[in-house]
Amino acid sequence: MTVLTTPRFARLLFPVAVIAFWYAGVAVIKAVWPFAVDVLPLPQEVVGAMWGELIDPFVEGKDAPTRDNVYLTFAISLYRLLVGFLIAMVVGTIIGLGMGLSKAVDAFFHDWVMAVLAMPALGWALFISLVFGFGHTGPILAVILTGIPFVIVNVREGVRNTPRELFDMARAFGVKQNRTTRHVLVPAMMPFFFAAIRYAFSIGWKGLVITEVFGGQDGAGWTLKFYYDAHRAHGVVGYAAFFIIFALLLERFVFERWSRRVFRWRPDAGAMENVEQAFDVAGAEGAMAASAFITAENLDDFTDEHKDQ
Repeated sequence: MTVLTTPRFARLLFPVAVIAFWYAGVAVIKAVWPFAVDVLPLPQEVVGAMWGELIDPFVEGKDAPTRDNVYLTFAISLYRLLVGFLIAMVVGTIIGLGMGLSKAVDAFFHDWVMAVLAMPALGWALFISLVFGFGHTGPILAVILTGIPFVIVNVREGVRNTPRELFDMARAFGVKQNRTTRHVLVPAMMPFFFAAIRYAFSIGWKGLVITEVFGGQDGAGWTLKFYYDAHRAHGVVGYAAFFIIFALLLERFVFERWSRRVFRWRPDAGAMENVEQAFDVAGAEGAMAASAFITAENLDDFTDEHKDQ
């Protein structure tokens, strides 16, 4: 029974629950609105459409398609996303650091950052499409404008939430400014920086797709609109599933591993597992005792490690 409570089982159970809910939802909707029978796709229809997209470029003797294949489509969109994301991260980090370290810089940028943050991605998509039309410029600008305020706000809050006592201690020991920034400020703001990365990527991706829908002639967003105009719901859902799969793979194999490497000094994961076991065995009091023991044990290990150094 312990297998049923593991994180791996919970992660595998979620897609099963989604598929079950999908079948149940389609059945209920078809019973209430019979006209939706030919519109709502079933999971096997979506999987078949996705598989067809993946193998179509390798089928010999097939007529030339009226649009790019899935590989070229995502290559175009990912290029735009990567360029806009990198620009948003660099510019947003610089502005966020300035706002966190200087009240004057914060006063200068604050209102405009909040205004850009409040602007919906659809508004940027429509405006950019009118100004720049087709090409790479509009989608890249959409990624920058939708992602950069989240980077600025998170980096600024990361600087502000760095304990002042750490800077005072570094100053008391005569630590140079560049070493203080590297060993005090940067580690303290890393959780906020990772939040900025995730927000900028996810929000920028949405802004990119919306811009390609309204003002593109290629890319993933344009292909979504192609299937929408063709009244092929399985194609729309299939391409949306491609987005989800890509995002999950990126989170699982890039962001999560990078985060685990950066925060490998934190014992939170092990402590959490032991606390959960304590709750299962001895209830709340046992969990509190186990948590205290774990904290003390980790503190001893931390002290011994630094003694060795």
